Amino acid sequence: MTLYDFTARLSGVLNVPTSIVHPLHGGMIGQVFRVELADGRTVVAKTADAGGTLDIEGYMLRYLREHSALPVPDVLHSEPSLLIMTFVEGSSHFSEAAERHAADLLAALHAVTAPAFGLERDTLIGPLHQPNPWTPSWIAFFRDQRLRYMARLAADSGRLPRPMLERIERLAERLDSLLEEPEQPSLIHGDIWSTNVLADPNRVSAFLDPAICYAHHEMELAYITLFNTFGAAFFERYHALRPIEPGFFEVRRDIYNLYPLLVHVRLFGGGYVGSVDRILRRFGI
Repeated sequence: MTLYDFTARLSGVLNVPTSIVHPLHGGMIGQVFRVELADGRTVVAKTADAGGTLDIEGYMLRYLREHSALPVPDVLHSEPSLLIMTFVEGSSHFSEAAERHAADLLAALHAVTAPAFGLERDTLIGPLHQPNPWTPSWIAFFRDQRLRYMARLAADSGRLPRPMLERIERLAERLDSLLEEPEQPSLIHGDIWSTNVLADPNRVSAFLDPAICYAHHEMELAYITLFNTFGAAFFERYHALRPIEPGFFEVRRDIYNLYPLLVHVRLFGGGYVGSVDRILRRFGI
């Protein structure tokens, strides 16, 4: 699609002419643009080829808007090949005050609950399908719909060695003795790392690119530690609001981080395979 075709399509959808279009970094599914409109508004537009999944991203942002107080961009239009959202100011650099605000927001998000684990529909993590069948047991959901599912996807792509898939299966069979069932499912963002969070300057202004489901809230906390998105200020504040149970940092964090690591193995291979290997060795597998 040419820039002329893109701006014409955008103007037709929003019923207002466009004035300036700026390409933005990011966007694993397609291209991303900041667009200034003739009526003074600024929006972000994502585009994808035919067969895109941007409508799912739009659904997830709307779900968070409707079911929580988490700050997310407003979705102005969504379809598989085009997503238009309000532009939110901010950067992915976090002061301690911003980390504490993030803890407030995520503790409130994790208080949103459901009768079971999963979601009313499947979603995405990055560009990858994420199955969410309603499941009464958290351990069963994590084992089958996260750990086993993504390990097989990574192995089928040729990026995860088959012997490592067998090792992950052995760990899956031990999860009943390593994980705990939470008191209730929690709504999670699901893909929190620095570029998916904006702060301006000492408060979080938006969370982006979600991968939502109802899960154990420790999944969210584990992923935050994987790439050091937030530090001590975040965890001290979160713990004061929702106490983190003993054994999370020592044991369960590594198990939960196998899922995002396997996502990265499926997408990129390389050193992420070694990270998976180190966790499996830690558990004697």
